[in-house]
Amino acid sequence: MKTLNRTSLLSLLLALLTLTAYAQENRPPRSSPAMTASGTVRGANITVRYNSPAVKGRTIWGGLVPYDKIWRAGANEATILETDKEIKVEGKALPAGKYSLFIMPAEKEWTVILNSQTGQWGIKRGGDANLDRANDVLTATVKPKKAKDMTEQLTYEVTSKGLVMKWENVELPISIK
Repeated sequence: MKTLNRTSLLSLLLALLTLTAYAQENRPPRSSPAMTASGTVRGANITVRYNSPAVKGRTIWGGLVPYDKIWRAGANEATILETDKEIKVEGKALPAGKYSLFIMPAEKEWTVILNSQTGQWGIKRGGDANLDRANDVLTATVKPKKAKDMTEQLTYEVTSKGLVMKWENVELPISIK
């Protein structure tokens, strides 16, 4: 009798584990899928992990992403920038490590913020990103450019000159040396 109870209990546990794994595999895809951009800039391996929202006919800059408010530079969790070597971002030293990347767009110049606290989620009431400014490691001013073509999905690219964020009708080149 004890063998039957143990067998039944083991079968039930195995069935629950199988259902849990099946449910996780069959989740609907996120509307802002997880993306990764990687590359090498002057010997440093740079990786950016972000969630990529789509324009979907919306006004992004000054609309969905308001001017003069800090934005998590993607959707869902804050965007992460990782470097395996010290680099210079817009001429400012950034030690090797993992950082949350935030951007504050404005009419003419944007502020790029790299913050040592990772794992932030969401936006606070009032529209600012969830971050503790005491953990800012680097801030830099960058000029956005009008893009030649519209970019539907938020995209980051690591190039030989640094990092480029593209979305809607804007490109934001961030110099890395």
